[in-house]
Amino acid sequence: MKKYDLRKISVTAMFSAVAFLCTFIFRFKVMFLTFDLKDAIISIVSLLFGPLYGIFSAGIVAFFELISFSETGIYGMLMNFISSATFALTCGIIYRYKRSFFGAILAVSLSVVTVTSVMMVANIFITPYYMGVKTSEVITLLPKLLFPFNICKSLINAASVLIIYKPITNALKRTGLINKTKDNKSIFSIKSVVLIIVSLVIIILTILFLILSLGGSFELFRS
Repeated sequence: MKKYDLRKISVTAMFSAVAFLCTFIFRFKVMFLTFDLKDAIISIVSLLFGPLYGIFSAGIVAFFELISFSETGIYGMLMNFISSATFALTCGIIYRYKRSFFGAILAVSLSVVTVTSVMMVANIFITPYYMGVKTSEVITLLPKLLFPFNICKSLINAASVLIIYKPITNALKRTGLINKTKDNKSIFSIKSVVLIIVSLVIIILTILFLILSLGGSFELFRS
C-alpha cells in the first residue's frame, strides 16, 4: 500500500474518531429528533480525499454510535448514516471537480438541499417503524417539524464546514499528513474572514430558530 494511502486512512480514522466524539459531547434536541456536528467533521474527510472516504467515515461513526450509547437502535443508525453519507457524498463530488473558494460554497450549499430532500424521503419510509405509527402520521410532521429540523441541521453543518475546513487543512499540511498544494491563501484573507462571519451568523440565527420556533434545546455530554 502506498505511503500516501496510509496517510489518508490514518487521517480518515482520526476524523472519524473526532466525529464520534461529537456525538457524545454535544447535540441539539427537538422532540424525538437529535443532531450533532459529526456531519461537518465527516465532510472534511470527503473534501480532502473524495466521497468514498467520506462515506466510509459515515459508516464507521454510525456503527460505533449504534453499539455504544445509541437511543434509537438500528433505525437511528440508518438515519445517521444516510444523513452523514449524503452530506459527505455531495460535498466530495462537487468539490472534487471544482476545487476553489466558490466550489466549497457550492458544495456545502448543494449538500444542504440534497440532505434535506433525502431525509424527507427517509423519514417517510423509516420513521414510521421507529415511532410505531402510520406513514400518514409522519407525513403530517413533514412541514411543521421534519423539514425545518433537517434544513436547520444541514445549514449548521454546512456553515461549520466553511469555518473549519481551511484552518484544518493548513494544520494538516504543516504536519505533513496531507500533501501541500499551490493554494496558500491565508485564512485571514478578506474573502475568508467574510465567509467566517457569514457562516457564524447563519449558525446563530439557525440555533435561535431551533430554540424559539421549534422548542429545541441542546445537551452537553450525553448521560
